[in-house]
Amino acid sequence: MPRITRYVLFQLIAAFVIILLGMTVVMVFGIMTKEGMRQGLGLEAILRLLPYALPSAMRFSIPATILMATCSVFGRMSSDNEVVAIKSLGITPRVLLRPALALAFFVSLAVVWMNDVAITWGADGMHRVIAESVEEVVFRMLRTQRTYSNKYFSINVMSVDGRKLIKPILVMRSGGDPKTVVAREAELRTNLEDRTLSILLTDCTIEQNGNVAAFPDTFEGIIPLSQATRRERRNLSPSELALGRISEEAIKQEAQIRSLQQQMAAEASYEMILGDFQRLGGDHWRELHQRHAQALLRLNRLYLEPWRRFAEGFSCFFIVMIGAPLAIRMRTSNFFTTFASCFFPVLCIYYPLLTWSVDRAKDGAVPPYSVWLGNLVLMILGVWLTRRVIRY
Repeated sequence: MPRITRYVLFQLIAAFVIILLGMTVVMVFGIMTKEGMRQGLGLEAILRLLPYALPSAMRFSIPATILMATCSVFGRMSSDNEVVAIKSLGITPRVLLRPALALAFFVSLAVVWMNDVAITWGADGMHRVIAESVEEVVFRMLRTQRTYSNKYFSINVMSVDGRKLIKPILVMRSGGDPKTVVAREAELRTNLEDRTLSILLTDCTIEQNGNVAAFPDTFEGIIPLSQATRRERRNLSPSELALGRISEEAIKQEAQIRSLQQQMAAEASYEMILGDFQRLGGDHWRELHQRHAQALLRLNRLYLEPWRRFAEGFSCFFIVMIGAPLAIRMRTSNFFTTFASCFFPVLCIYYPLLTWSVDRAKDGAVPPYSVWLGNLVLMILGVWLTRRVIRY
C-alpha cells in the first residue's frame, strides 16, 4: 500500500505542477498586461510587476489546478481499470483517495498564505512600481496625447521638448476648490524618498475662486505619488489587510463604535433635557446614525474576513473530496468531460452559498462562520460519493 500511495501522490504532484505552471503564466501575463495598459506603463515597468503579480495569479489558479489534476489522474486510472485491479486485491479505494486529500490539505494552506501575500506584499509592490514609473508614464502620455489626467489633477500641454513641458495647463482638483495653473514651461521631477511628484513651473499664474496670483520666476508644485498614479490608495478595507492585522483593527473598530455610541447617548440626553426634540430628527443625527451603521458594517467585515479567507482557501480540499470519487465513478479518460462534471456541483452549489453567506454576514444577519456552509455541503456530497465508490 505504501507503493500505491507513492504512485498516486507522484501522479498528482506531476499533473498539478504542469497544469499550475501553464495556468499561472497565462494569468500573470493577463494581470500584468491589464495593469500596464491601465496605467500606461512601459515594457520595463511591466516586467518589474512580474514577481508582485505572481501571488495574485496563483491564489486563483491553484484551486482550478488541483481539481484539474485530480480529474486527470483519477479519470485515467479508472478508465485503465487500475481501480478495479486494486479492488480485486482486496485493497479499499480509500488508499487512492488519502494522498489526494493530504495534498489538497497542504495546497489549501498554501492558498490561504498566498492570499495574504497577494494583498500585502504583492499589492504594495505593484503600487510601488507604478509610483516609481509615474514620471515616465506622464511624459509618455503627454508626448503622444498632449494630456494626462486622473481623479486629482490633469495636465494639458502644447508640446514636449525633451524633459520640458511647453505651455502646460495644470488643473488641481484635490483639497477644496479646483485650482488652475498656466505656465510658460514646466518640468517634472520624482522624489521617491518623499513619495512626491514635483512640477517646476516657470512664469506661471494660479487661479482659484476668481483670485489670480502671478509668479514670474519659478514656482514648485508638490503632488503625492498616491495621487499622481491612477491606482487610488483608499483607506484599507478588511479584504486588503494582512491576517495578522485584522484582530488589531477589530479592537480599534470596537473602541471607535463605543466612543460613537457614547457620543450619541450624551447628545441625546442633553437634547432631551433641553426639550429640543426637533434636533433629534435633524441632519446631524442622520449623519451620526450613518456613521454608526458604516462603523458596524466595517466591524462585521473584520469579523468575517478570517473566516472567509480560510473557507475560500480550504475549498481546494473539499473540491478534491468531490472530484476524486466522481472521476473514479465516471471511468473516462476524457479530461474535459470529467472536469466539467466535477466543476458543475462546485459552480451550482459552492459559489452561490459562499456569495449568499458573505453578503449576509457583512450585514450581521448570520454569524461569520456561516461562510463555511458551501464547504460543508461539498463535504457531505463528497462523503456520499466516496461511500458509493467503496461499495461498488
